[in-house]
Amino acid sequence: MLRNVSYKNDNIKNEIDDLIGNSYSFFEKIKKGGVGSGKLLITKANKGIENLLILDQNTNHCNIELRTKGIIIYFRSLLETYGLAIPYYKLVVFKVTEKEYTFNVDSKFLKIKVKSENDHSFIRKIMEEKAKNTENYIS
Repeated sequence: MLRNVSYKNDNIKNEIDDLIGNSYSFFEKIKKGGVGSGKLLITKANKGIENLLILDQNTNHCNIELRTKGIIIYFRSLLETYGLAIPYYKLVVFKVTEKEYTFNVDSKFLKIKVKSENDHSFIRKIMEEKAKNTENYIS
C-alpha cells in the first residue's frame, strides 16, 4: 500500500497501523537494537513509484522502518514523503547482486543499493522478523 504520509492524517495512519502494526515503543526500539535503516539508494522501481521519483532531479533515497507486522519504506519526491507499507506475509526480498536487494509486494517493487555492512545486517534483521511473524501462515 503506497500512501502520501507528508501530512498528519488519522485515516492514513490508522490504515497503515492496521496493515503493518504500530511503531515500536522507545524501550522496544532499544531492545531490538534499532528499527530503522540508514539512507539507502533507490536504483529502480515499478512504473507507479518511478513516476513519482522522476518528478525532481534529486538522488532517490529511501529508508526502512520495522513495524510489528511489517515494514514501511519511506522515500521523498518533490516536497512530499511517501510510505510503501508491506506486511511481512506479502514481503518478498531478493538479493540481486552483492550490494542490491529488491523488495516486492503485489505489483510494486523497489530495488535498493546498500553501502555498508550495517545495511546488510539490517536487511537480515528484516528477514528474521519476517520469519518470526509468518511462521503461522505456513501449513
